[in-house]
Amino acid sequence: MNSTRDGEQSTRRHKQFIGGEWRTGSTDKVLVDRNPFDGSTIAEFNCASVADVDEAYRAAEGARSEWDRVSPHTKRAVFERAVSYVEDHTPEIVDIIIDELGGTRLKAHFEIGLVLDMLKEAGTFPLRMDVRILPSPSPDRENRVYREPVGVVGVISPFNFPFFLGVKSVAPALAAGNGVVLKPHEDTPIVGGTLIAEVFEAAGLPAGLLNVVITEIPVIGDAFVEHPVPRVISFTGSDAVGRHVAEVAVRNFKKPILELGGNSALIVLADADLEVAVNAAVFSRFTHQGQVCMSASRVLVHREVFDEFASRYVAKAESLPVGDPRDPDTILGPLINQRQVDRLAGQVEQGIAEGARVLLRGEVDGTLFHPTVLTGVTPEMSVMQEELFGPVACLVPFDTEDEAVAIANDTRFGLSGAVHTSDLDKGVELARRIHTGMIHVNDSTIADEAGVPFGGEKQSGLGRMNGDWSLDAFTTLKWISVNRGRAQYPY
Repeated sequence: MNSTRDGEQSTRRHKQFIGGEWRTGSTDKVLVDRNPFDGSTIAEFNCASVADVDEAYRAAEGARSEWDRVSPHTKRAVFERAVSYVEDHTPEIVDIIIDELGGTRLKAHFEIGLVLDMLKEAGTFPLRMDVRILPSPSPDRENRVYREPVGVVGVISPFNFPFFLGVKSVAPALAAGNGVVLKPHEDTPIVGGTLIAEVFEAAGLPAGLLNVVITEIPVIGDAFVEHPVPRVISFTGSDAVGRHVAEVAVRNFKKPILELGGNSALIVLADADLEVAVNAAVFSRFTHQGQVCMSASRVLVHREVFDEFASRYVAKAESLPVGDPRDPDTILGPLINQRQVDRLAGQVEQGIAEGARVLLRGEVDGTLFHPTVLTGVTPEMSVMQEELFGPVACLVPFDTEDEAVAIANDTRFGLSGAVHTSDLDKGVELARRIHTGMIHVNDSTIADEAGVPFGGEKQSGLGRMNGDWSLDAFTTLKWISVNRGRAQYPY
């Protein structure tokens, strides 16, 4: 690629993207974007102000009128070009993910693959904005039901898979005909924000339809959610913040879509293939350092095979290379920041104080947190009840399937899960008893496909995303009746 052009792209990524223009935020507050592995500064942003947020929403609202006039086939072509842009720039995007997230090279390619699938799925949406004709009791009346965009969508993305989880809302919302304002997490303003703006700008999206504001909550408060323009707020993050976002959104008559935390259980029955189960359980816990909402922090194993499973699990976890995410052999890179490290270390210490027994105690070196495995835990312990957003797992023996179900369901979360058994029918039957939005038989708890419903139960979220469910999330239905006769009224 041309070095001058690359430099221009890098500079633009360090600015706000409002109304189709790359510009500096209007506050003096500086957000410093740091590499979580070595602490070096990647970029500095002047935070967006409340006025900047207002201008971004107004730009999205205004650009919708032009987007409405664009044919579905022309809209689809925008997403096809976005796919090509990501494919052409994959090596560069991999580097950005490694530097800003501390994601490994393996994780970066995995995330980019998810992005490409989502862009391809969103590209079908313009041709799925259907009109239905429904029958009426009145012989002269025709009922038409139109699927229409909600208008403008506000998107708040997290730090763990920011490219994918930003695109997961942004692309379907745009494809359904909406304007969008995206606020990425303050730890990932490029991958979760300005990179996405760059992709769609290069793909030919009309100026102003997508806007990205880089800022911190202390600077803007609730202005992003309270603003009168957006009709839907899509939030991905912790359940504590999600609760507040939902309260503010509903109070202002906006629809919240929430993808929140998890505390997933992976259940291993006595007849399971232990090699497959161990590999799935390790992948389910330690992918991206355990910073995945679907991660299996609770691994429930039948007592008959518990000792053998635990031995294999600990050995495999201990063998995972931890270190510089730029090293292609690294499996576990750094946690996103020191605050997350301190929180996780505190959760481990509290678990031990409550009676947990250590099978593997990984060292903590800066933001590197080596795999840690606990056992001797009971359902009421904090390490079993709280989301452990890092490479810490709890191994729990059980005697009966009913006991496994009870333990798995003893959580305020309900996002993902897995069941391992050689009896597939039994696996499905057991899976249906777990109160969770998604669960997989003989597989990992970490899975996302662009065409199937993704979302959680209980405090793991509200609503579903992907495929038809994303189309429902970002559209509304309008009933128009046409009377072809001469209506009669009682007075």
